Amino acid sequence: MSDQPLIAAIEMGGTKIVCGIGTGPHDLRSVHRIETTTPEETLEAASRWLSKMKIEYGHFASLGIGTFGPVDLNPNSEAYGFITTTPKPGWQQTDIVTFFKNRFRVPVGFDTDVNAAVLAEYLWGAGQGMDPVVYITVGTGVGGGVLVNGQLLHGAMHPEIGHLSVPPPKNSYAVQRECQCPFHRSCVEGYVSGTSIAKRWGVRADMLPFEHPAWEELADVMGHALMNLCLTLSPKRIILGGGVMEQPQVIPLIRAKLMHHLNGYLLIPQVGREIDQFIVSPGLGARSGLLGSLALGRIALDQKLNLQS
Repeated sequence: MSDQPLIAAIEMGGTKIVCGIGTGPHDLRSVHRIETTTPEETLEAASRWLSKMKIEYGHFASLGIGTFGPVDLNPNSEAYGFITTTPKPGWQQTDIVTFFKNRFRVPVGFDTDVNAAVLAEYLWGAGQGMDPVVYITVGTGVGGGVLVNGQLLHGAMHPEIGHLSVPPPKNSYAVQRECQCPFHRSCVEGYVSGTSIAKRWGVRADMLPFEHPAWEELADVMGHALMNLCLTLSPKRIILGGGVMEQPQVIPLIRAKLMHHLNGYLLIPQVGREIDQFIVSPGLGARSGLLGSLALGRIALDQKLNLQS
């Protein structure tokens, strides 16, 4: 067993949350999935599981949480540690950090699930040696995390890549052509999230055949989003994760659409002969968010130890 401190981790998604306990990517002692229902039920279920892990494995030194957002990451804000204006019903203004700090009395690292994922990919996965690096997940919703100069990108808040404005798909064959985002008329999440695909096409993404026109449309929307990211952040690698991205034809289609939209403007290898290494799948598979949450917990512990020394 590792002599590193034991860390608890929670990856909170719109459909499920995944809890884990361990010391790092090669020492996950236990992993547990919980359906995302109401905040009260979900947080209580996670708390009960972590309490069981304390009995089984001993005290954990800190807890890392990566959650769907938007969230308040400003430690000086009264709403620090809250999920704020999420479109997920019932979860608006939910105080995550205080709940777990009160339960376990350990340092809590807190960020978005996609910032957690990009951190894990940078440390252990497809983002190693790549800086800046962007991670985008396309699943129940669409989110993006960004790491620049070895640090997760925080500013006034955090990146909200899923709500980048994009042109409406042209000549769409969708049953419901409109953007499905309750906040915006034409954003990435409103067209290509798993939830939006099901509403717009009348079929779940995982039920759509390989040659369905939804995939071409998704690639077009994602190509516009990635073009904006290339032109603003100049990343060295873009990692595309989430359930919708698991279809084998999707990432090659997105690469082609990105090159089409850029139209030769960026004469760099990343959007030419090296595009297969520029836009890639996660190196950590479905574990990026959970392992990133564990890394957030370790950072919170290190910050506490540094303050004490």
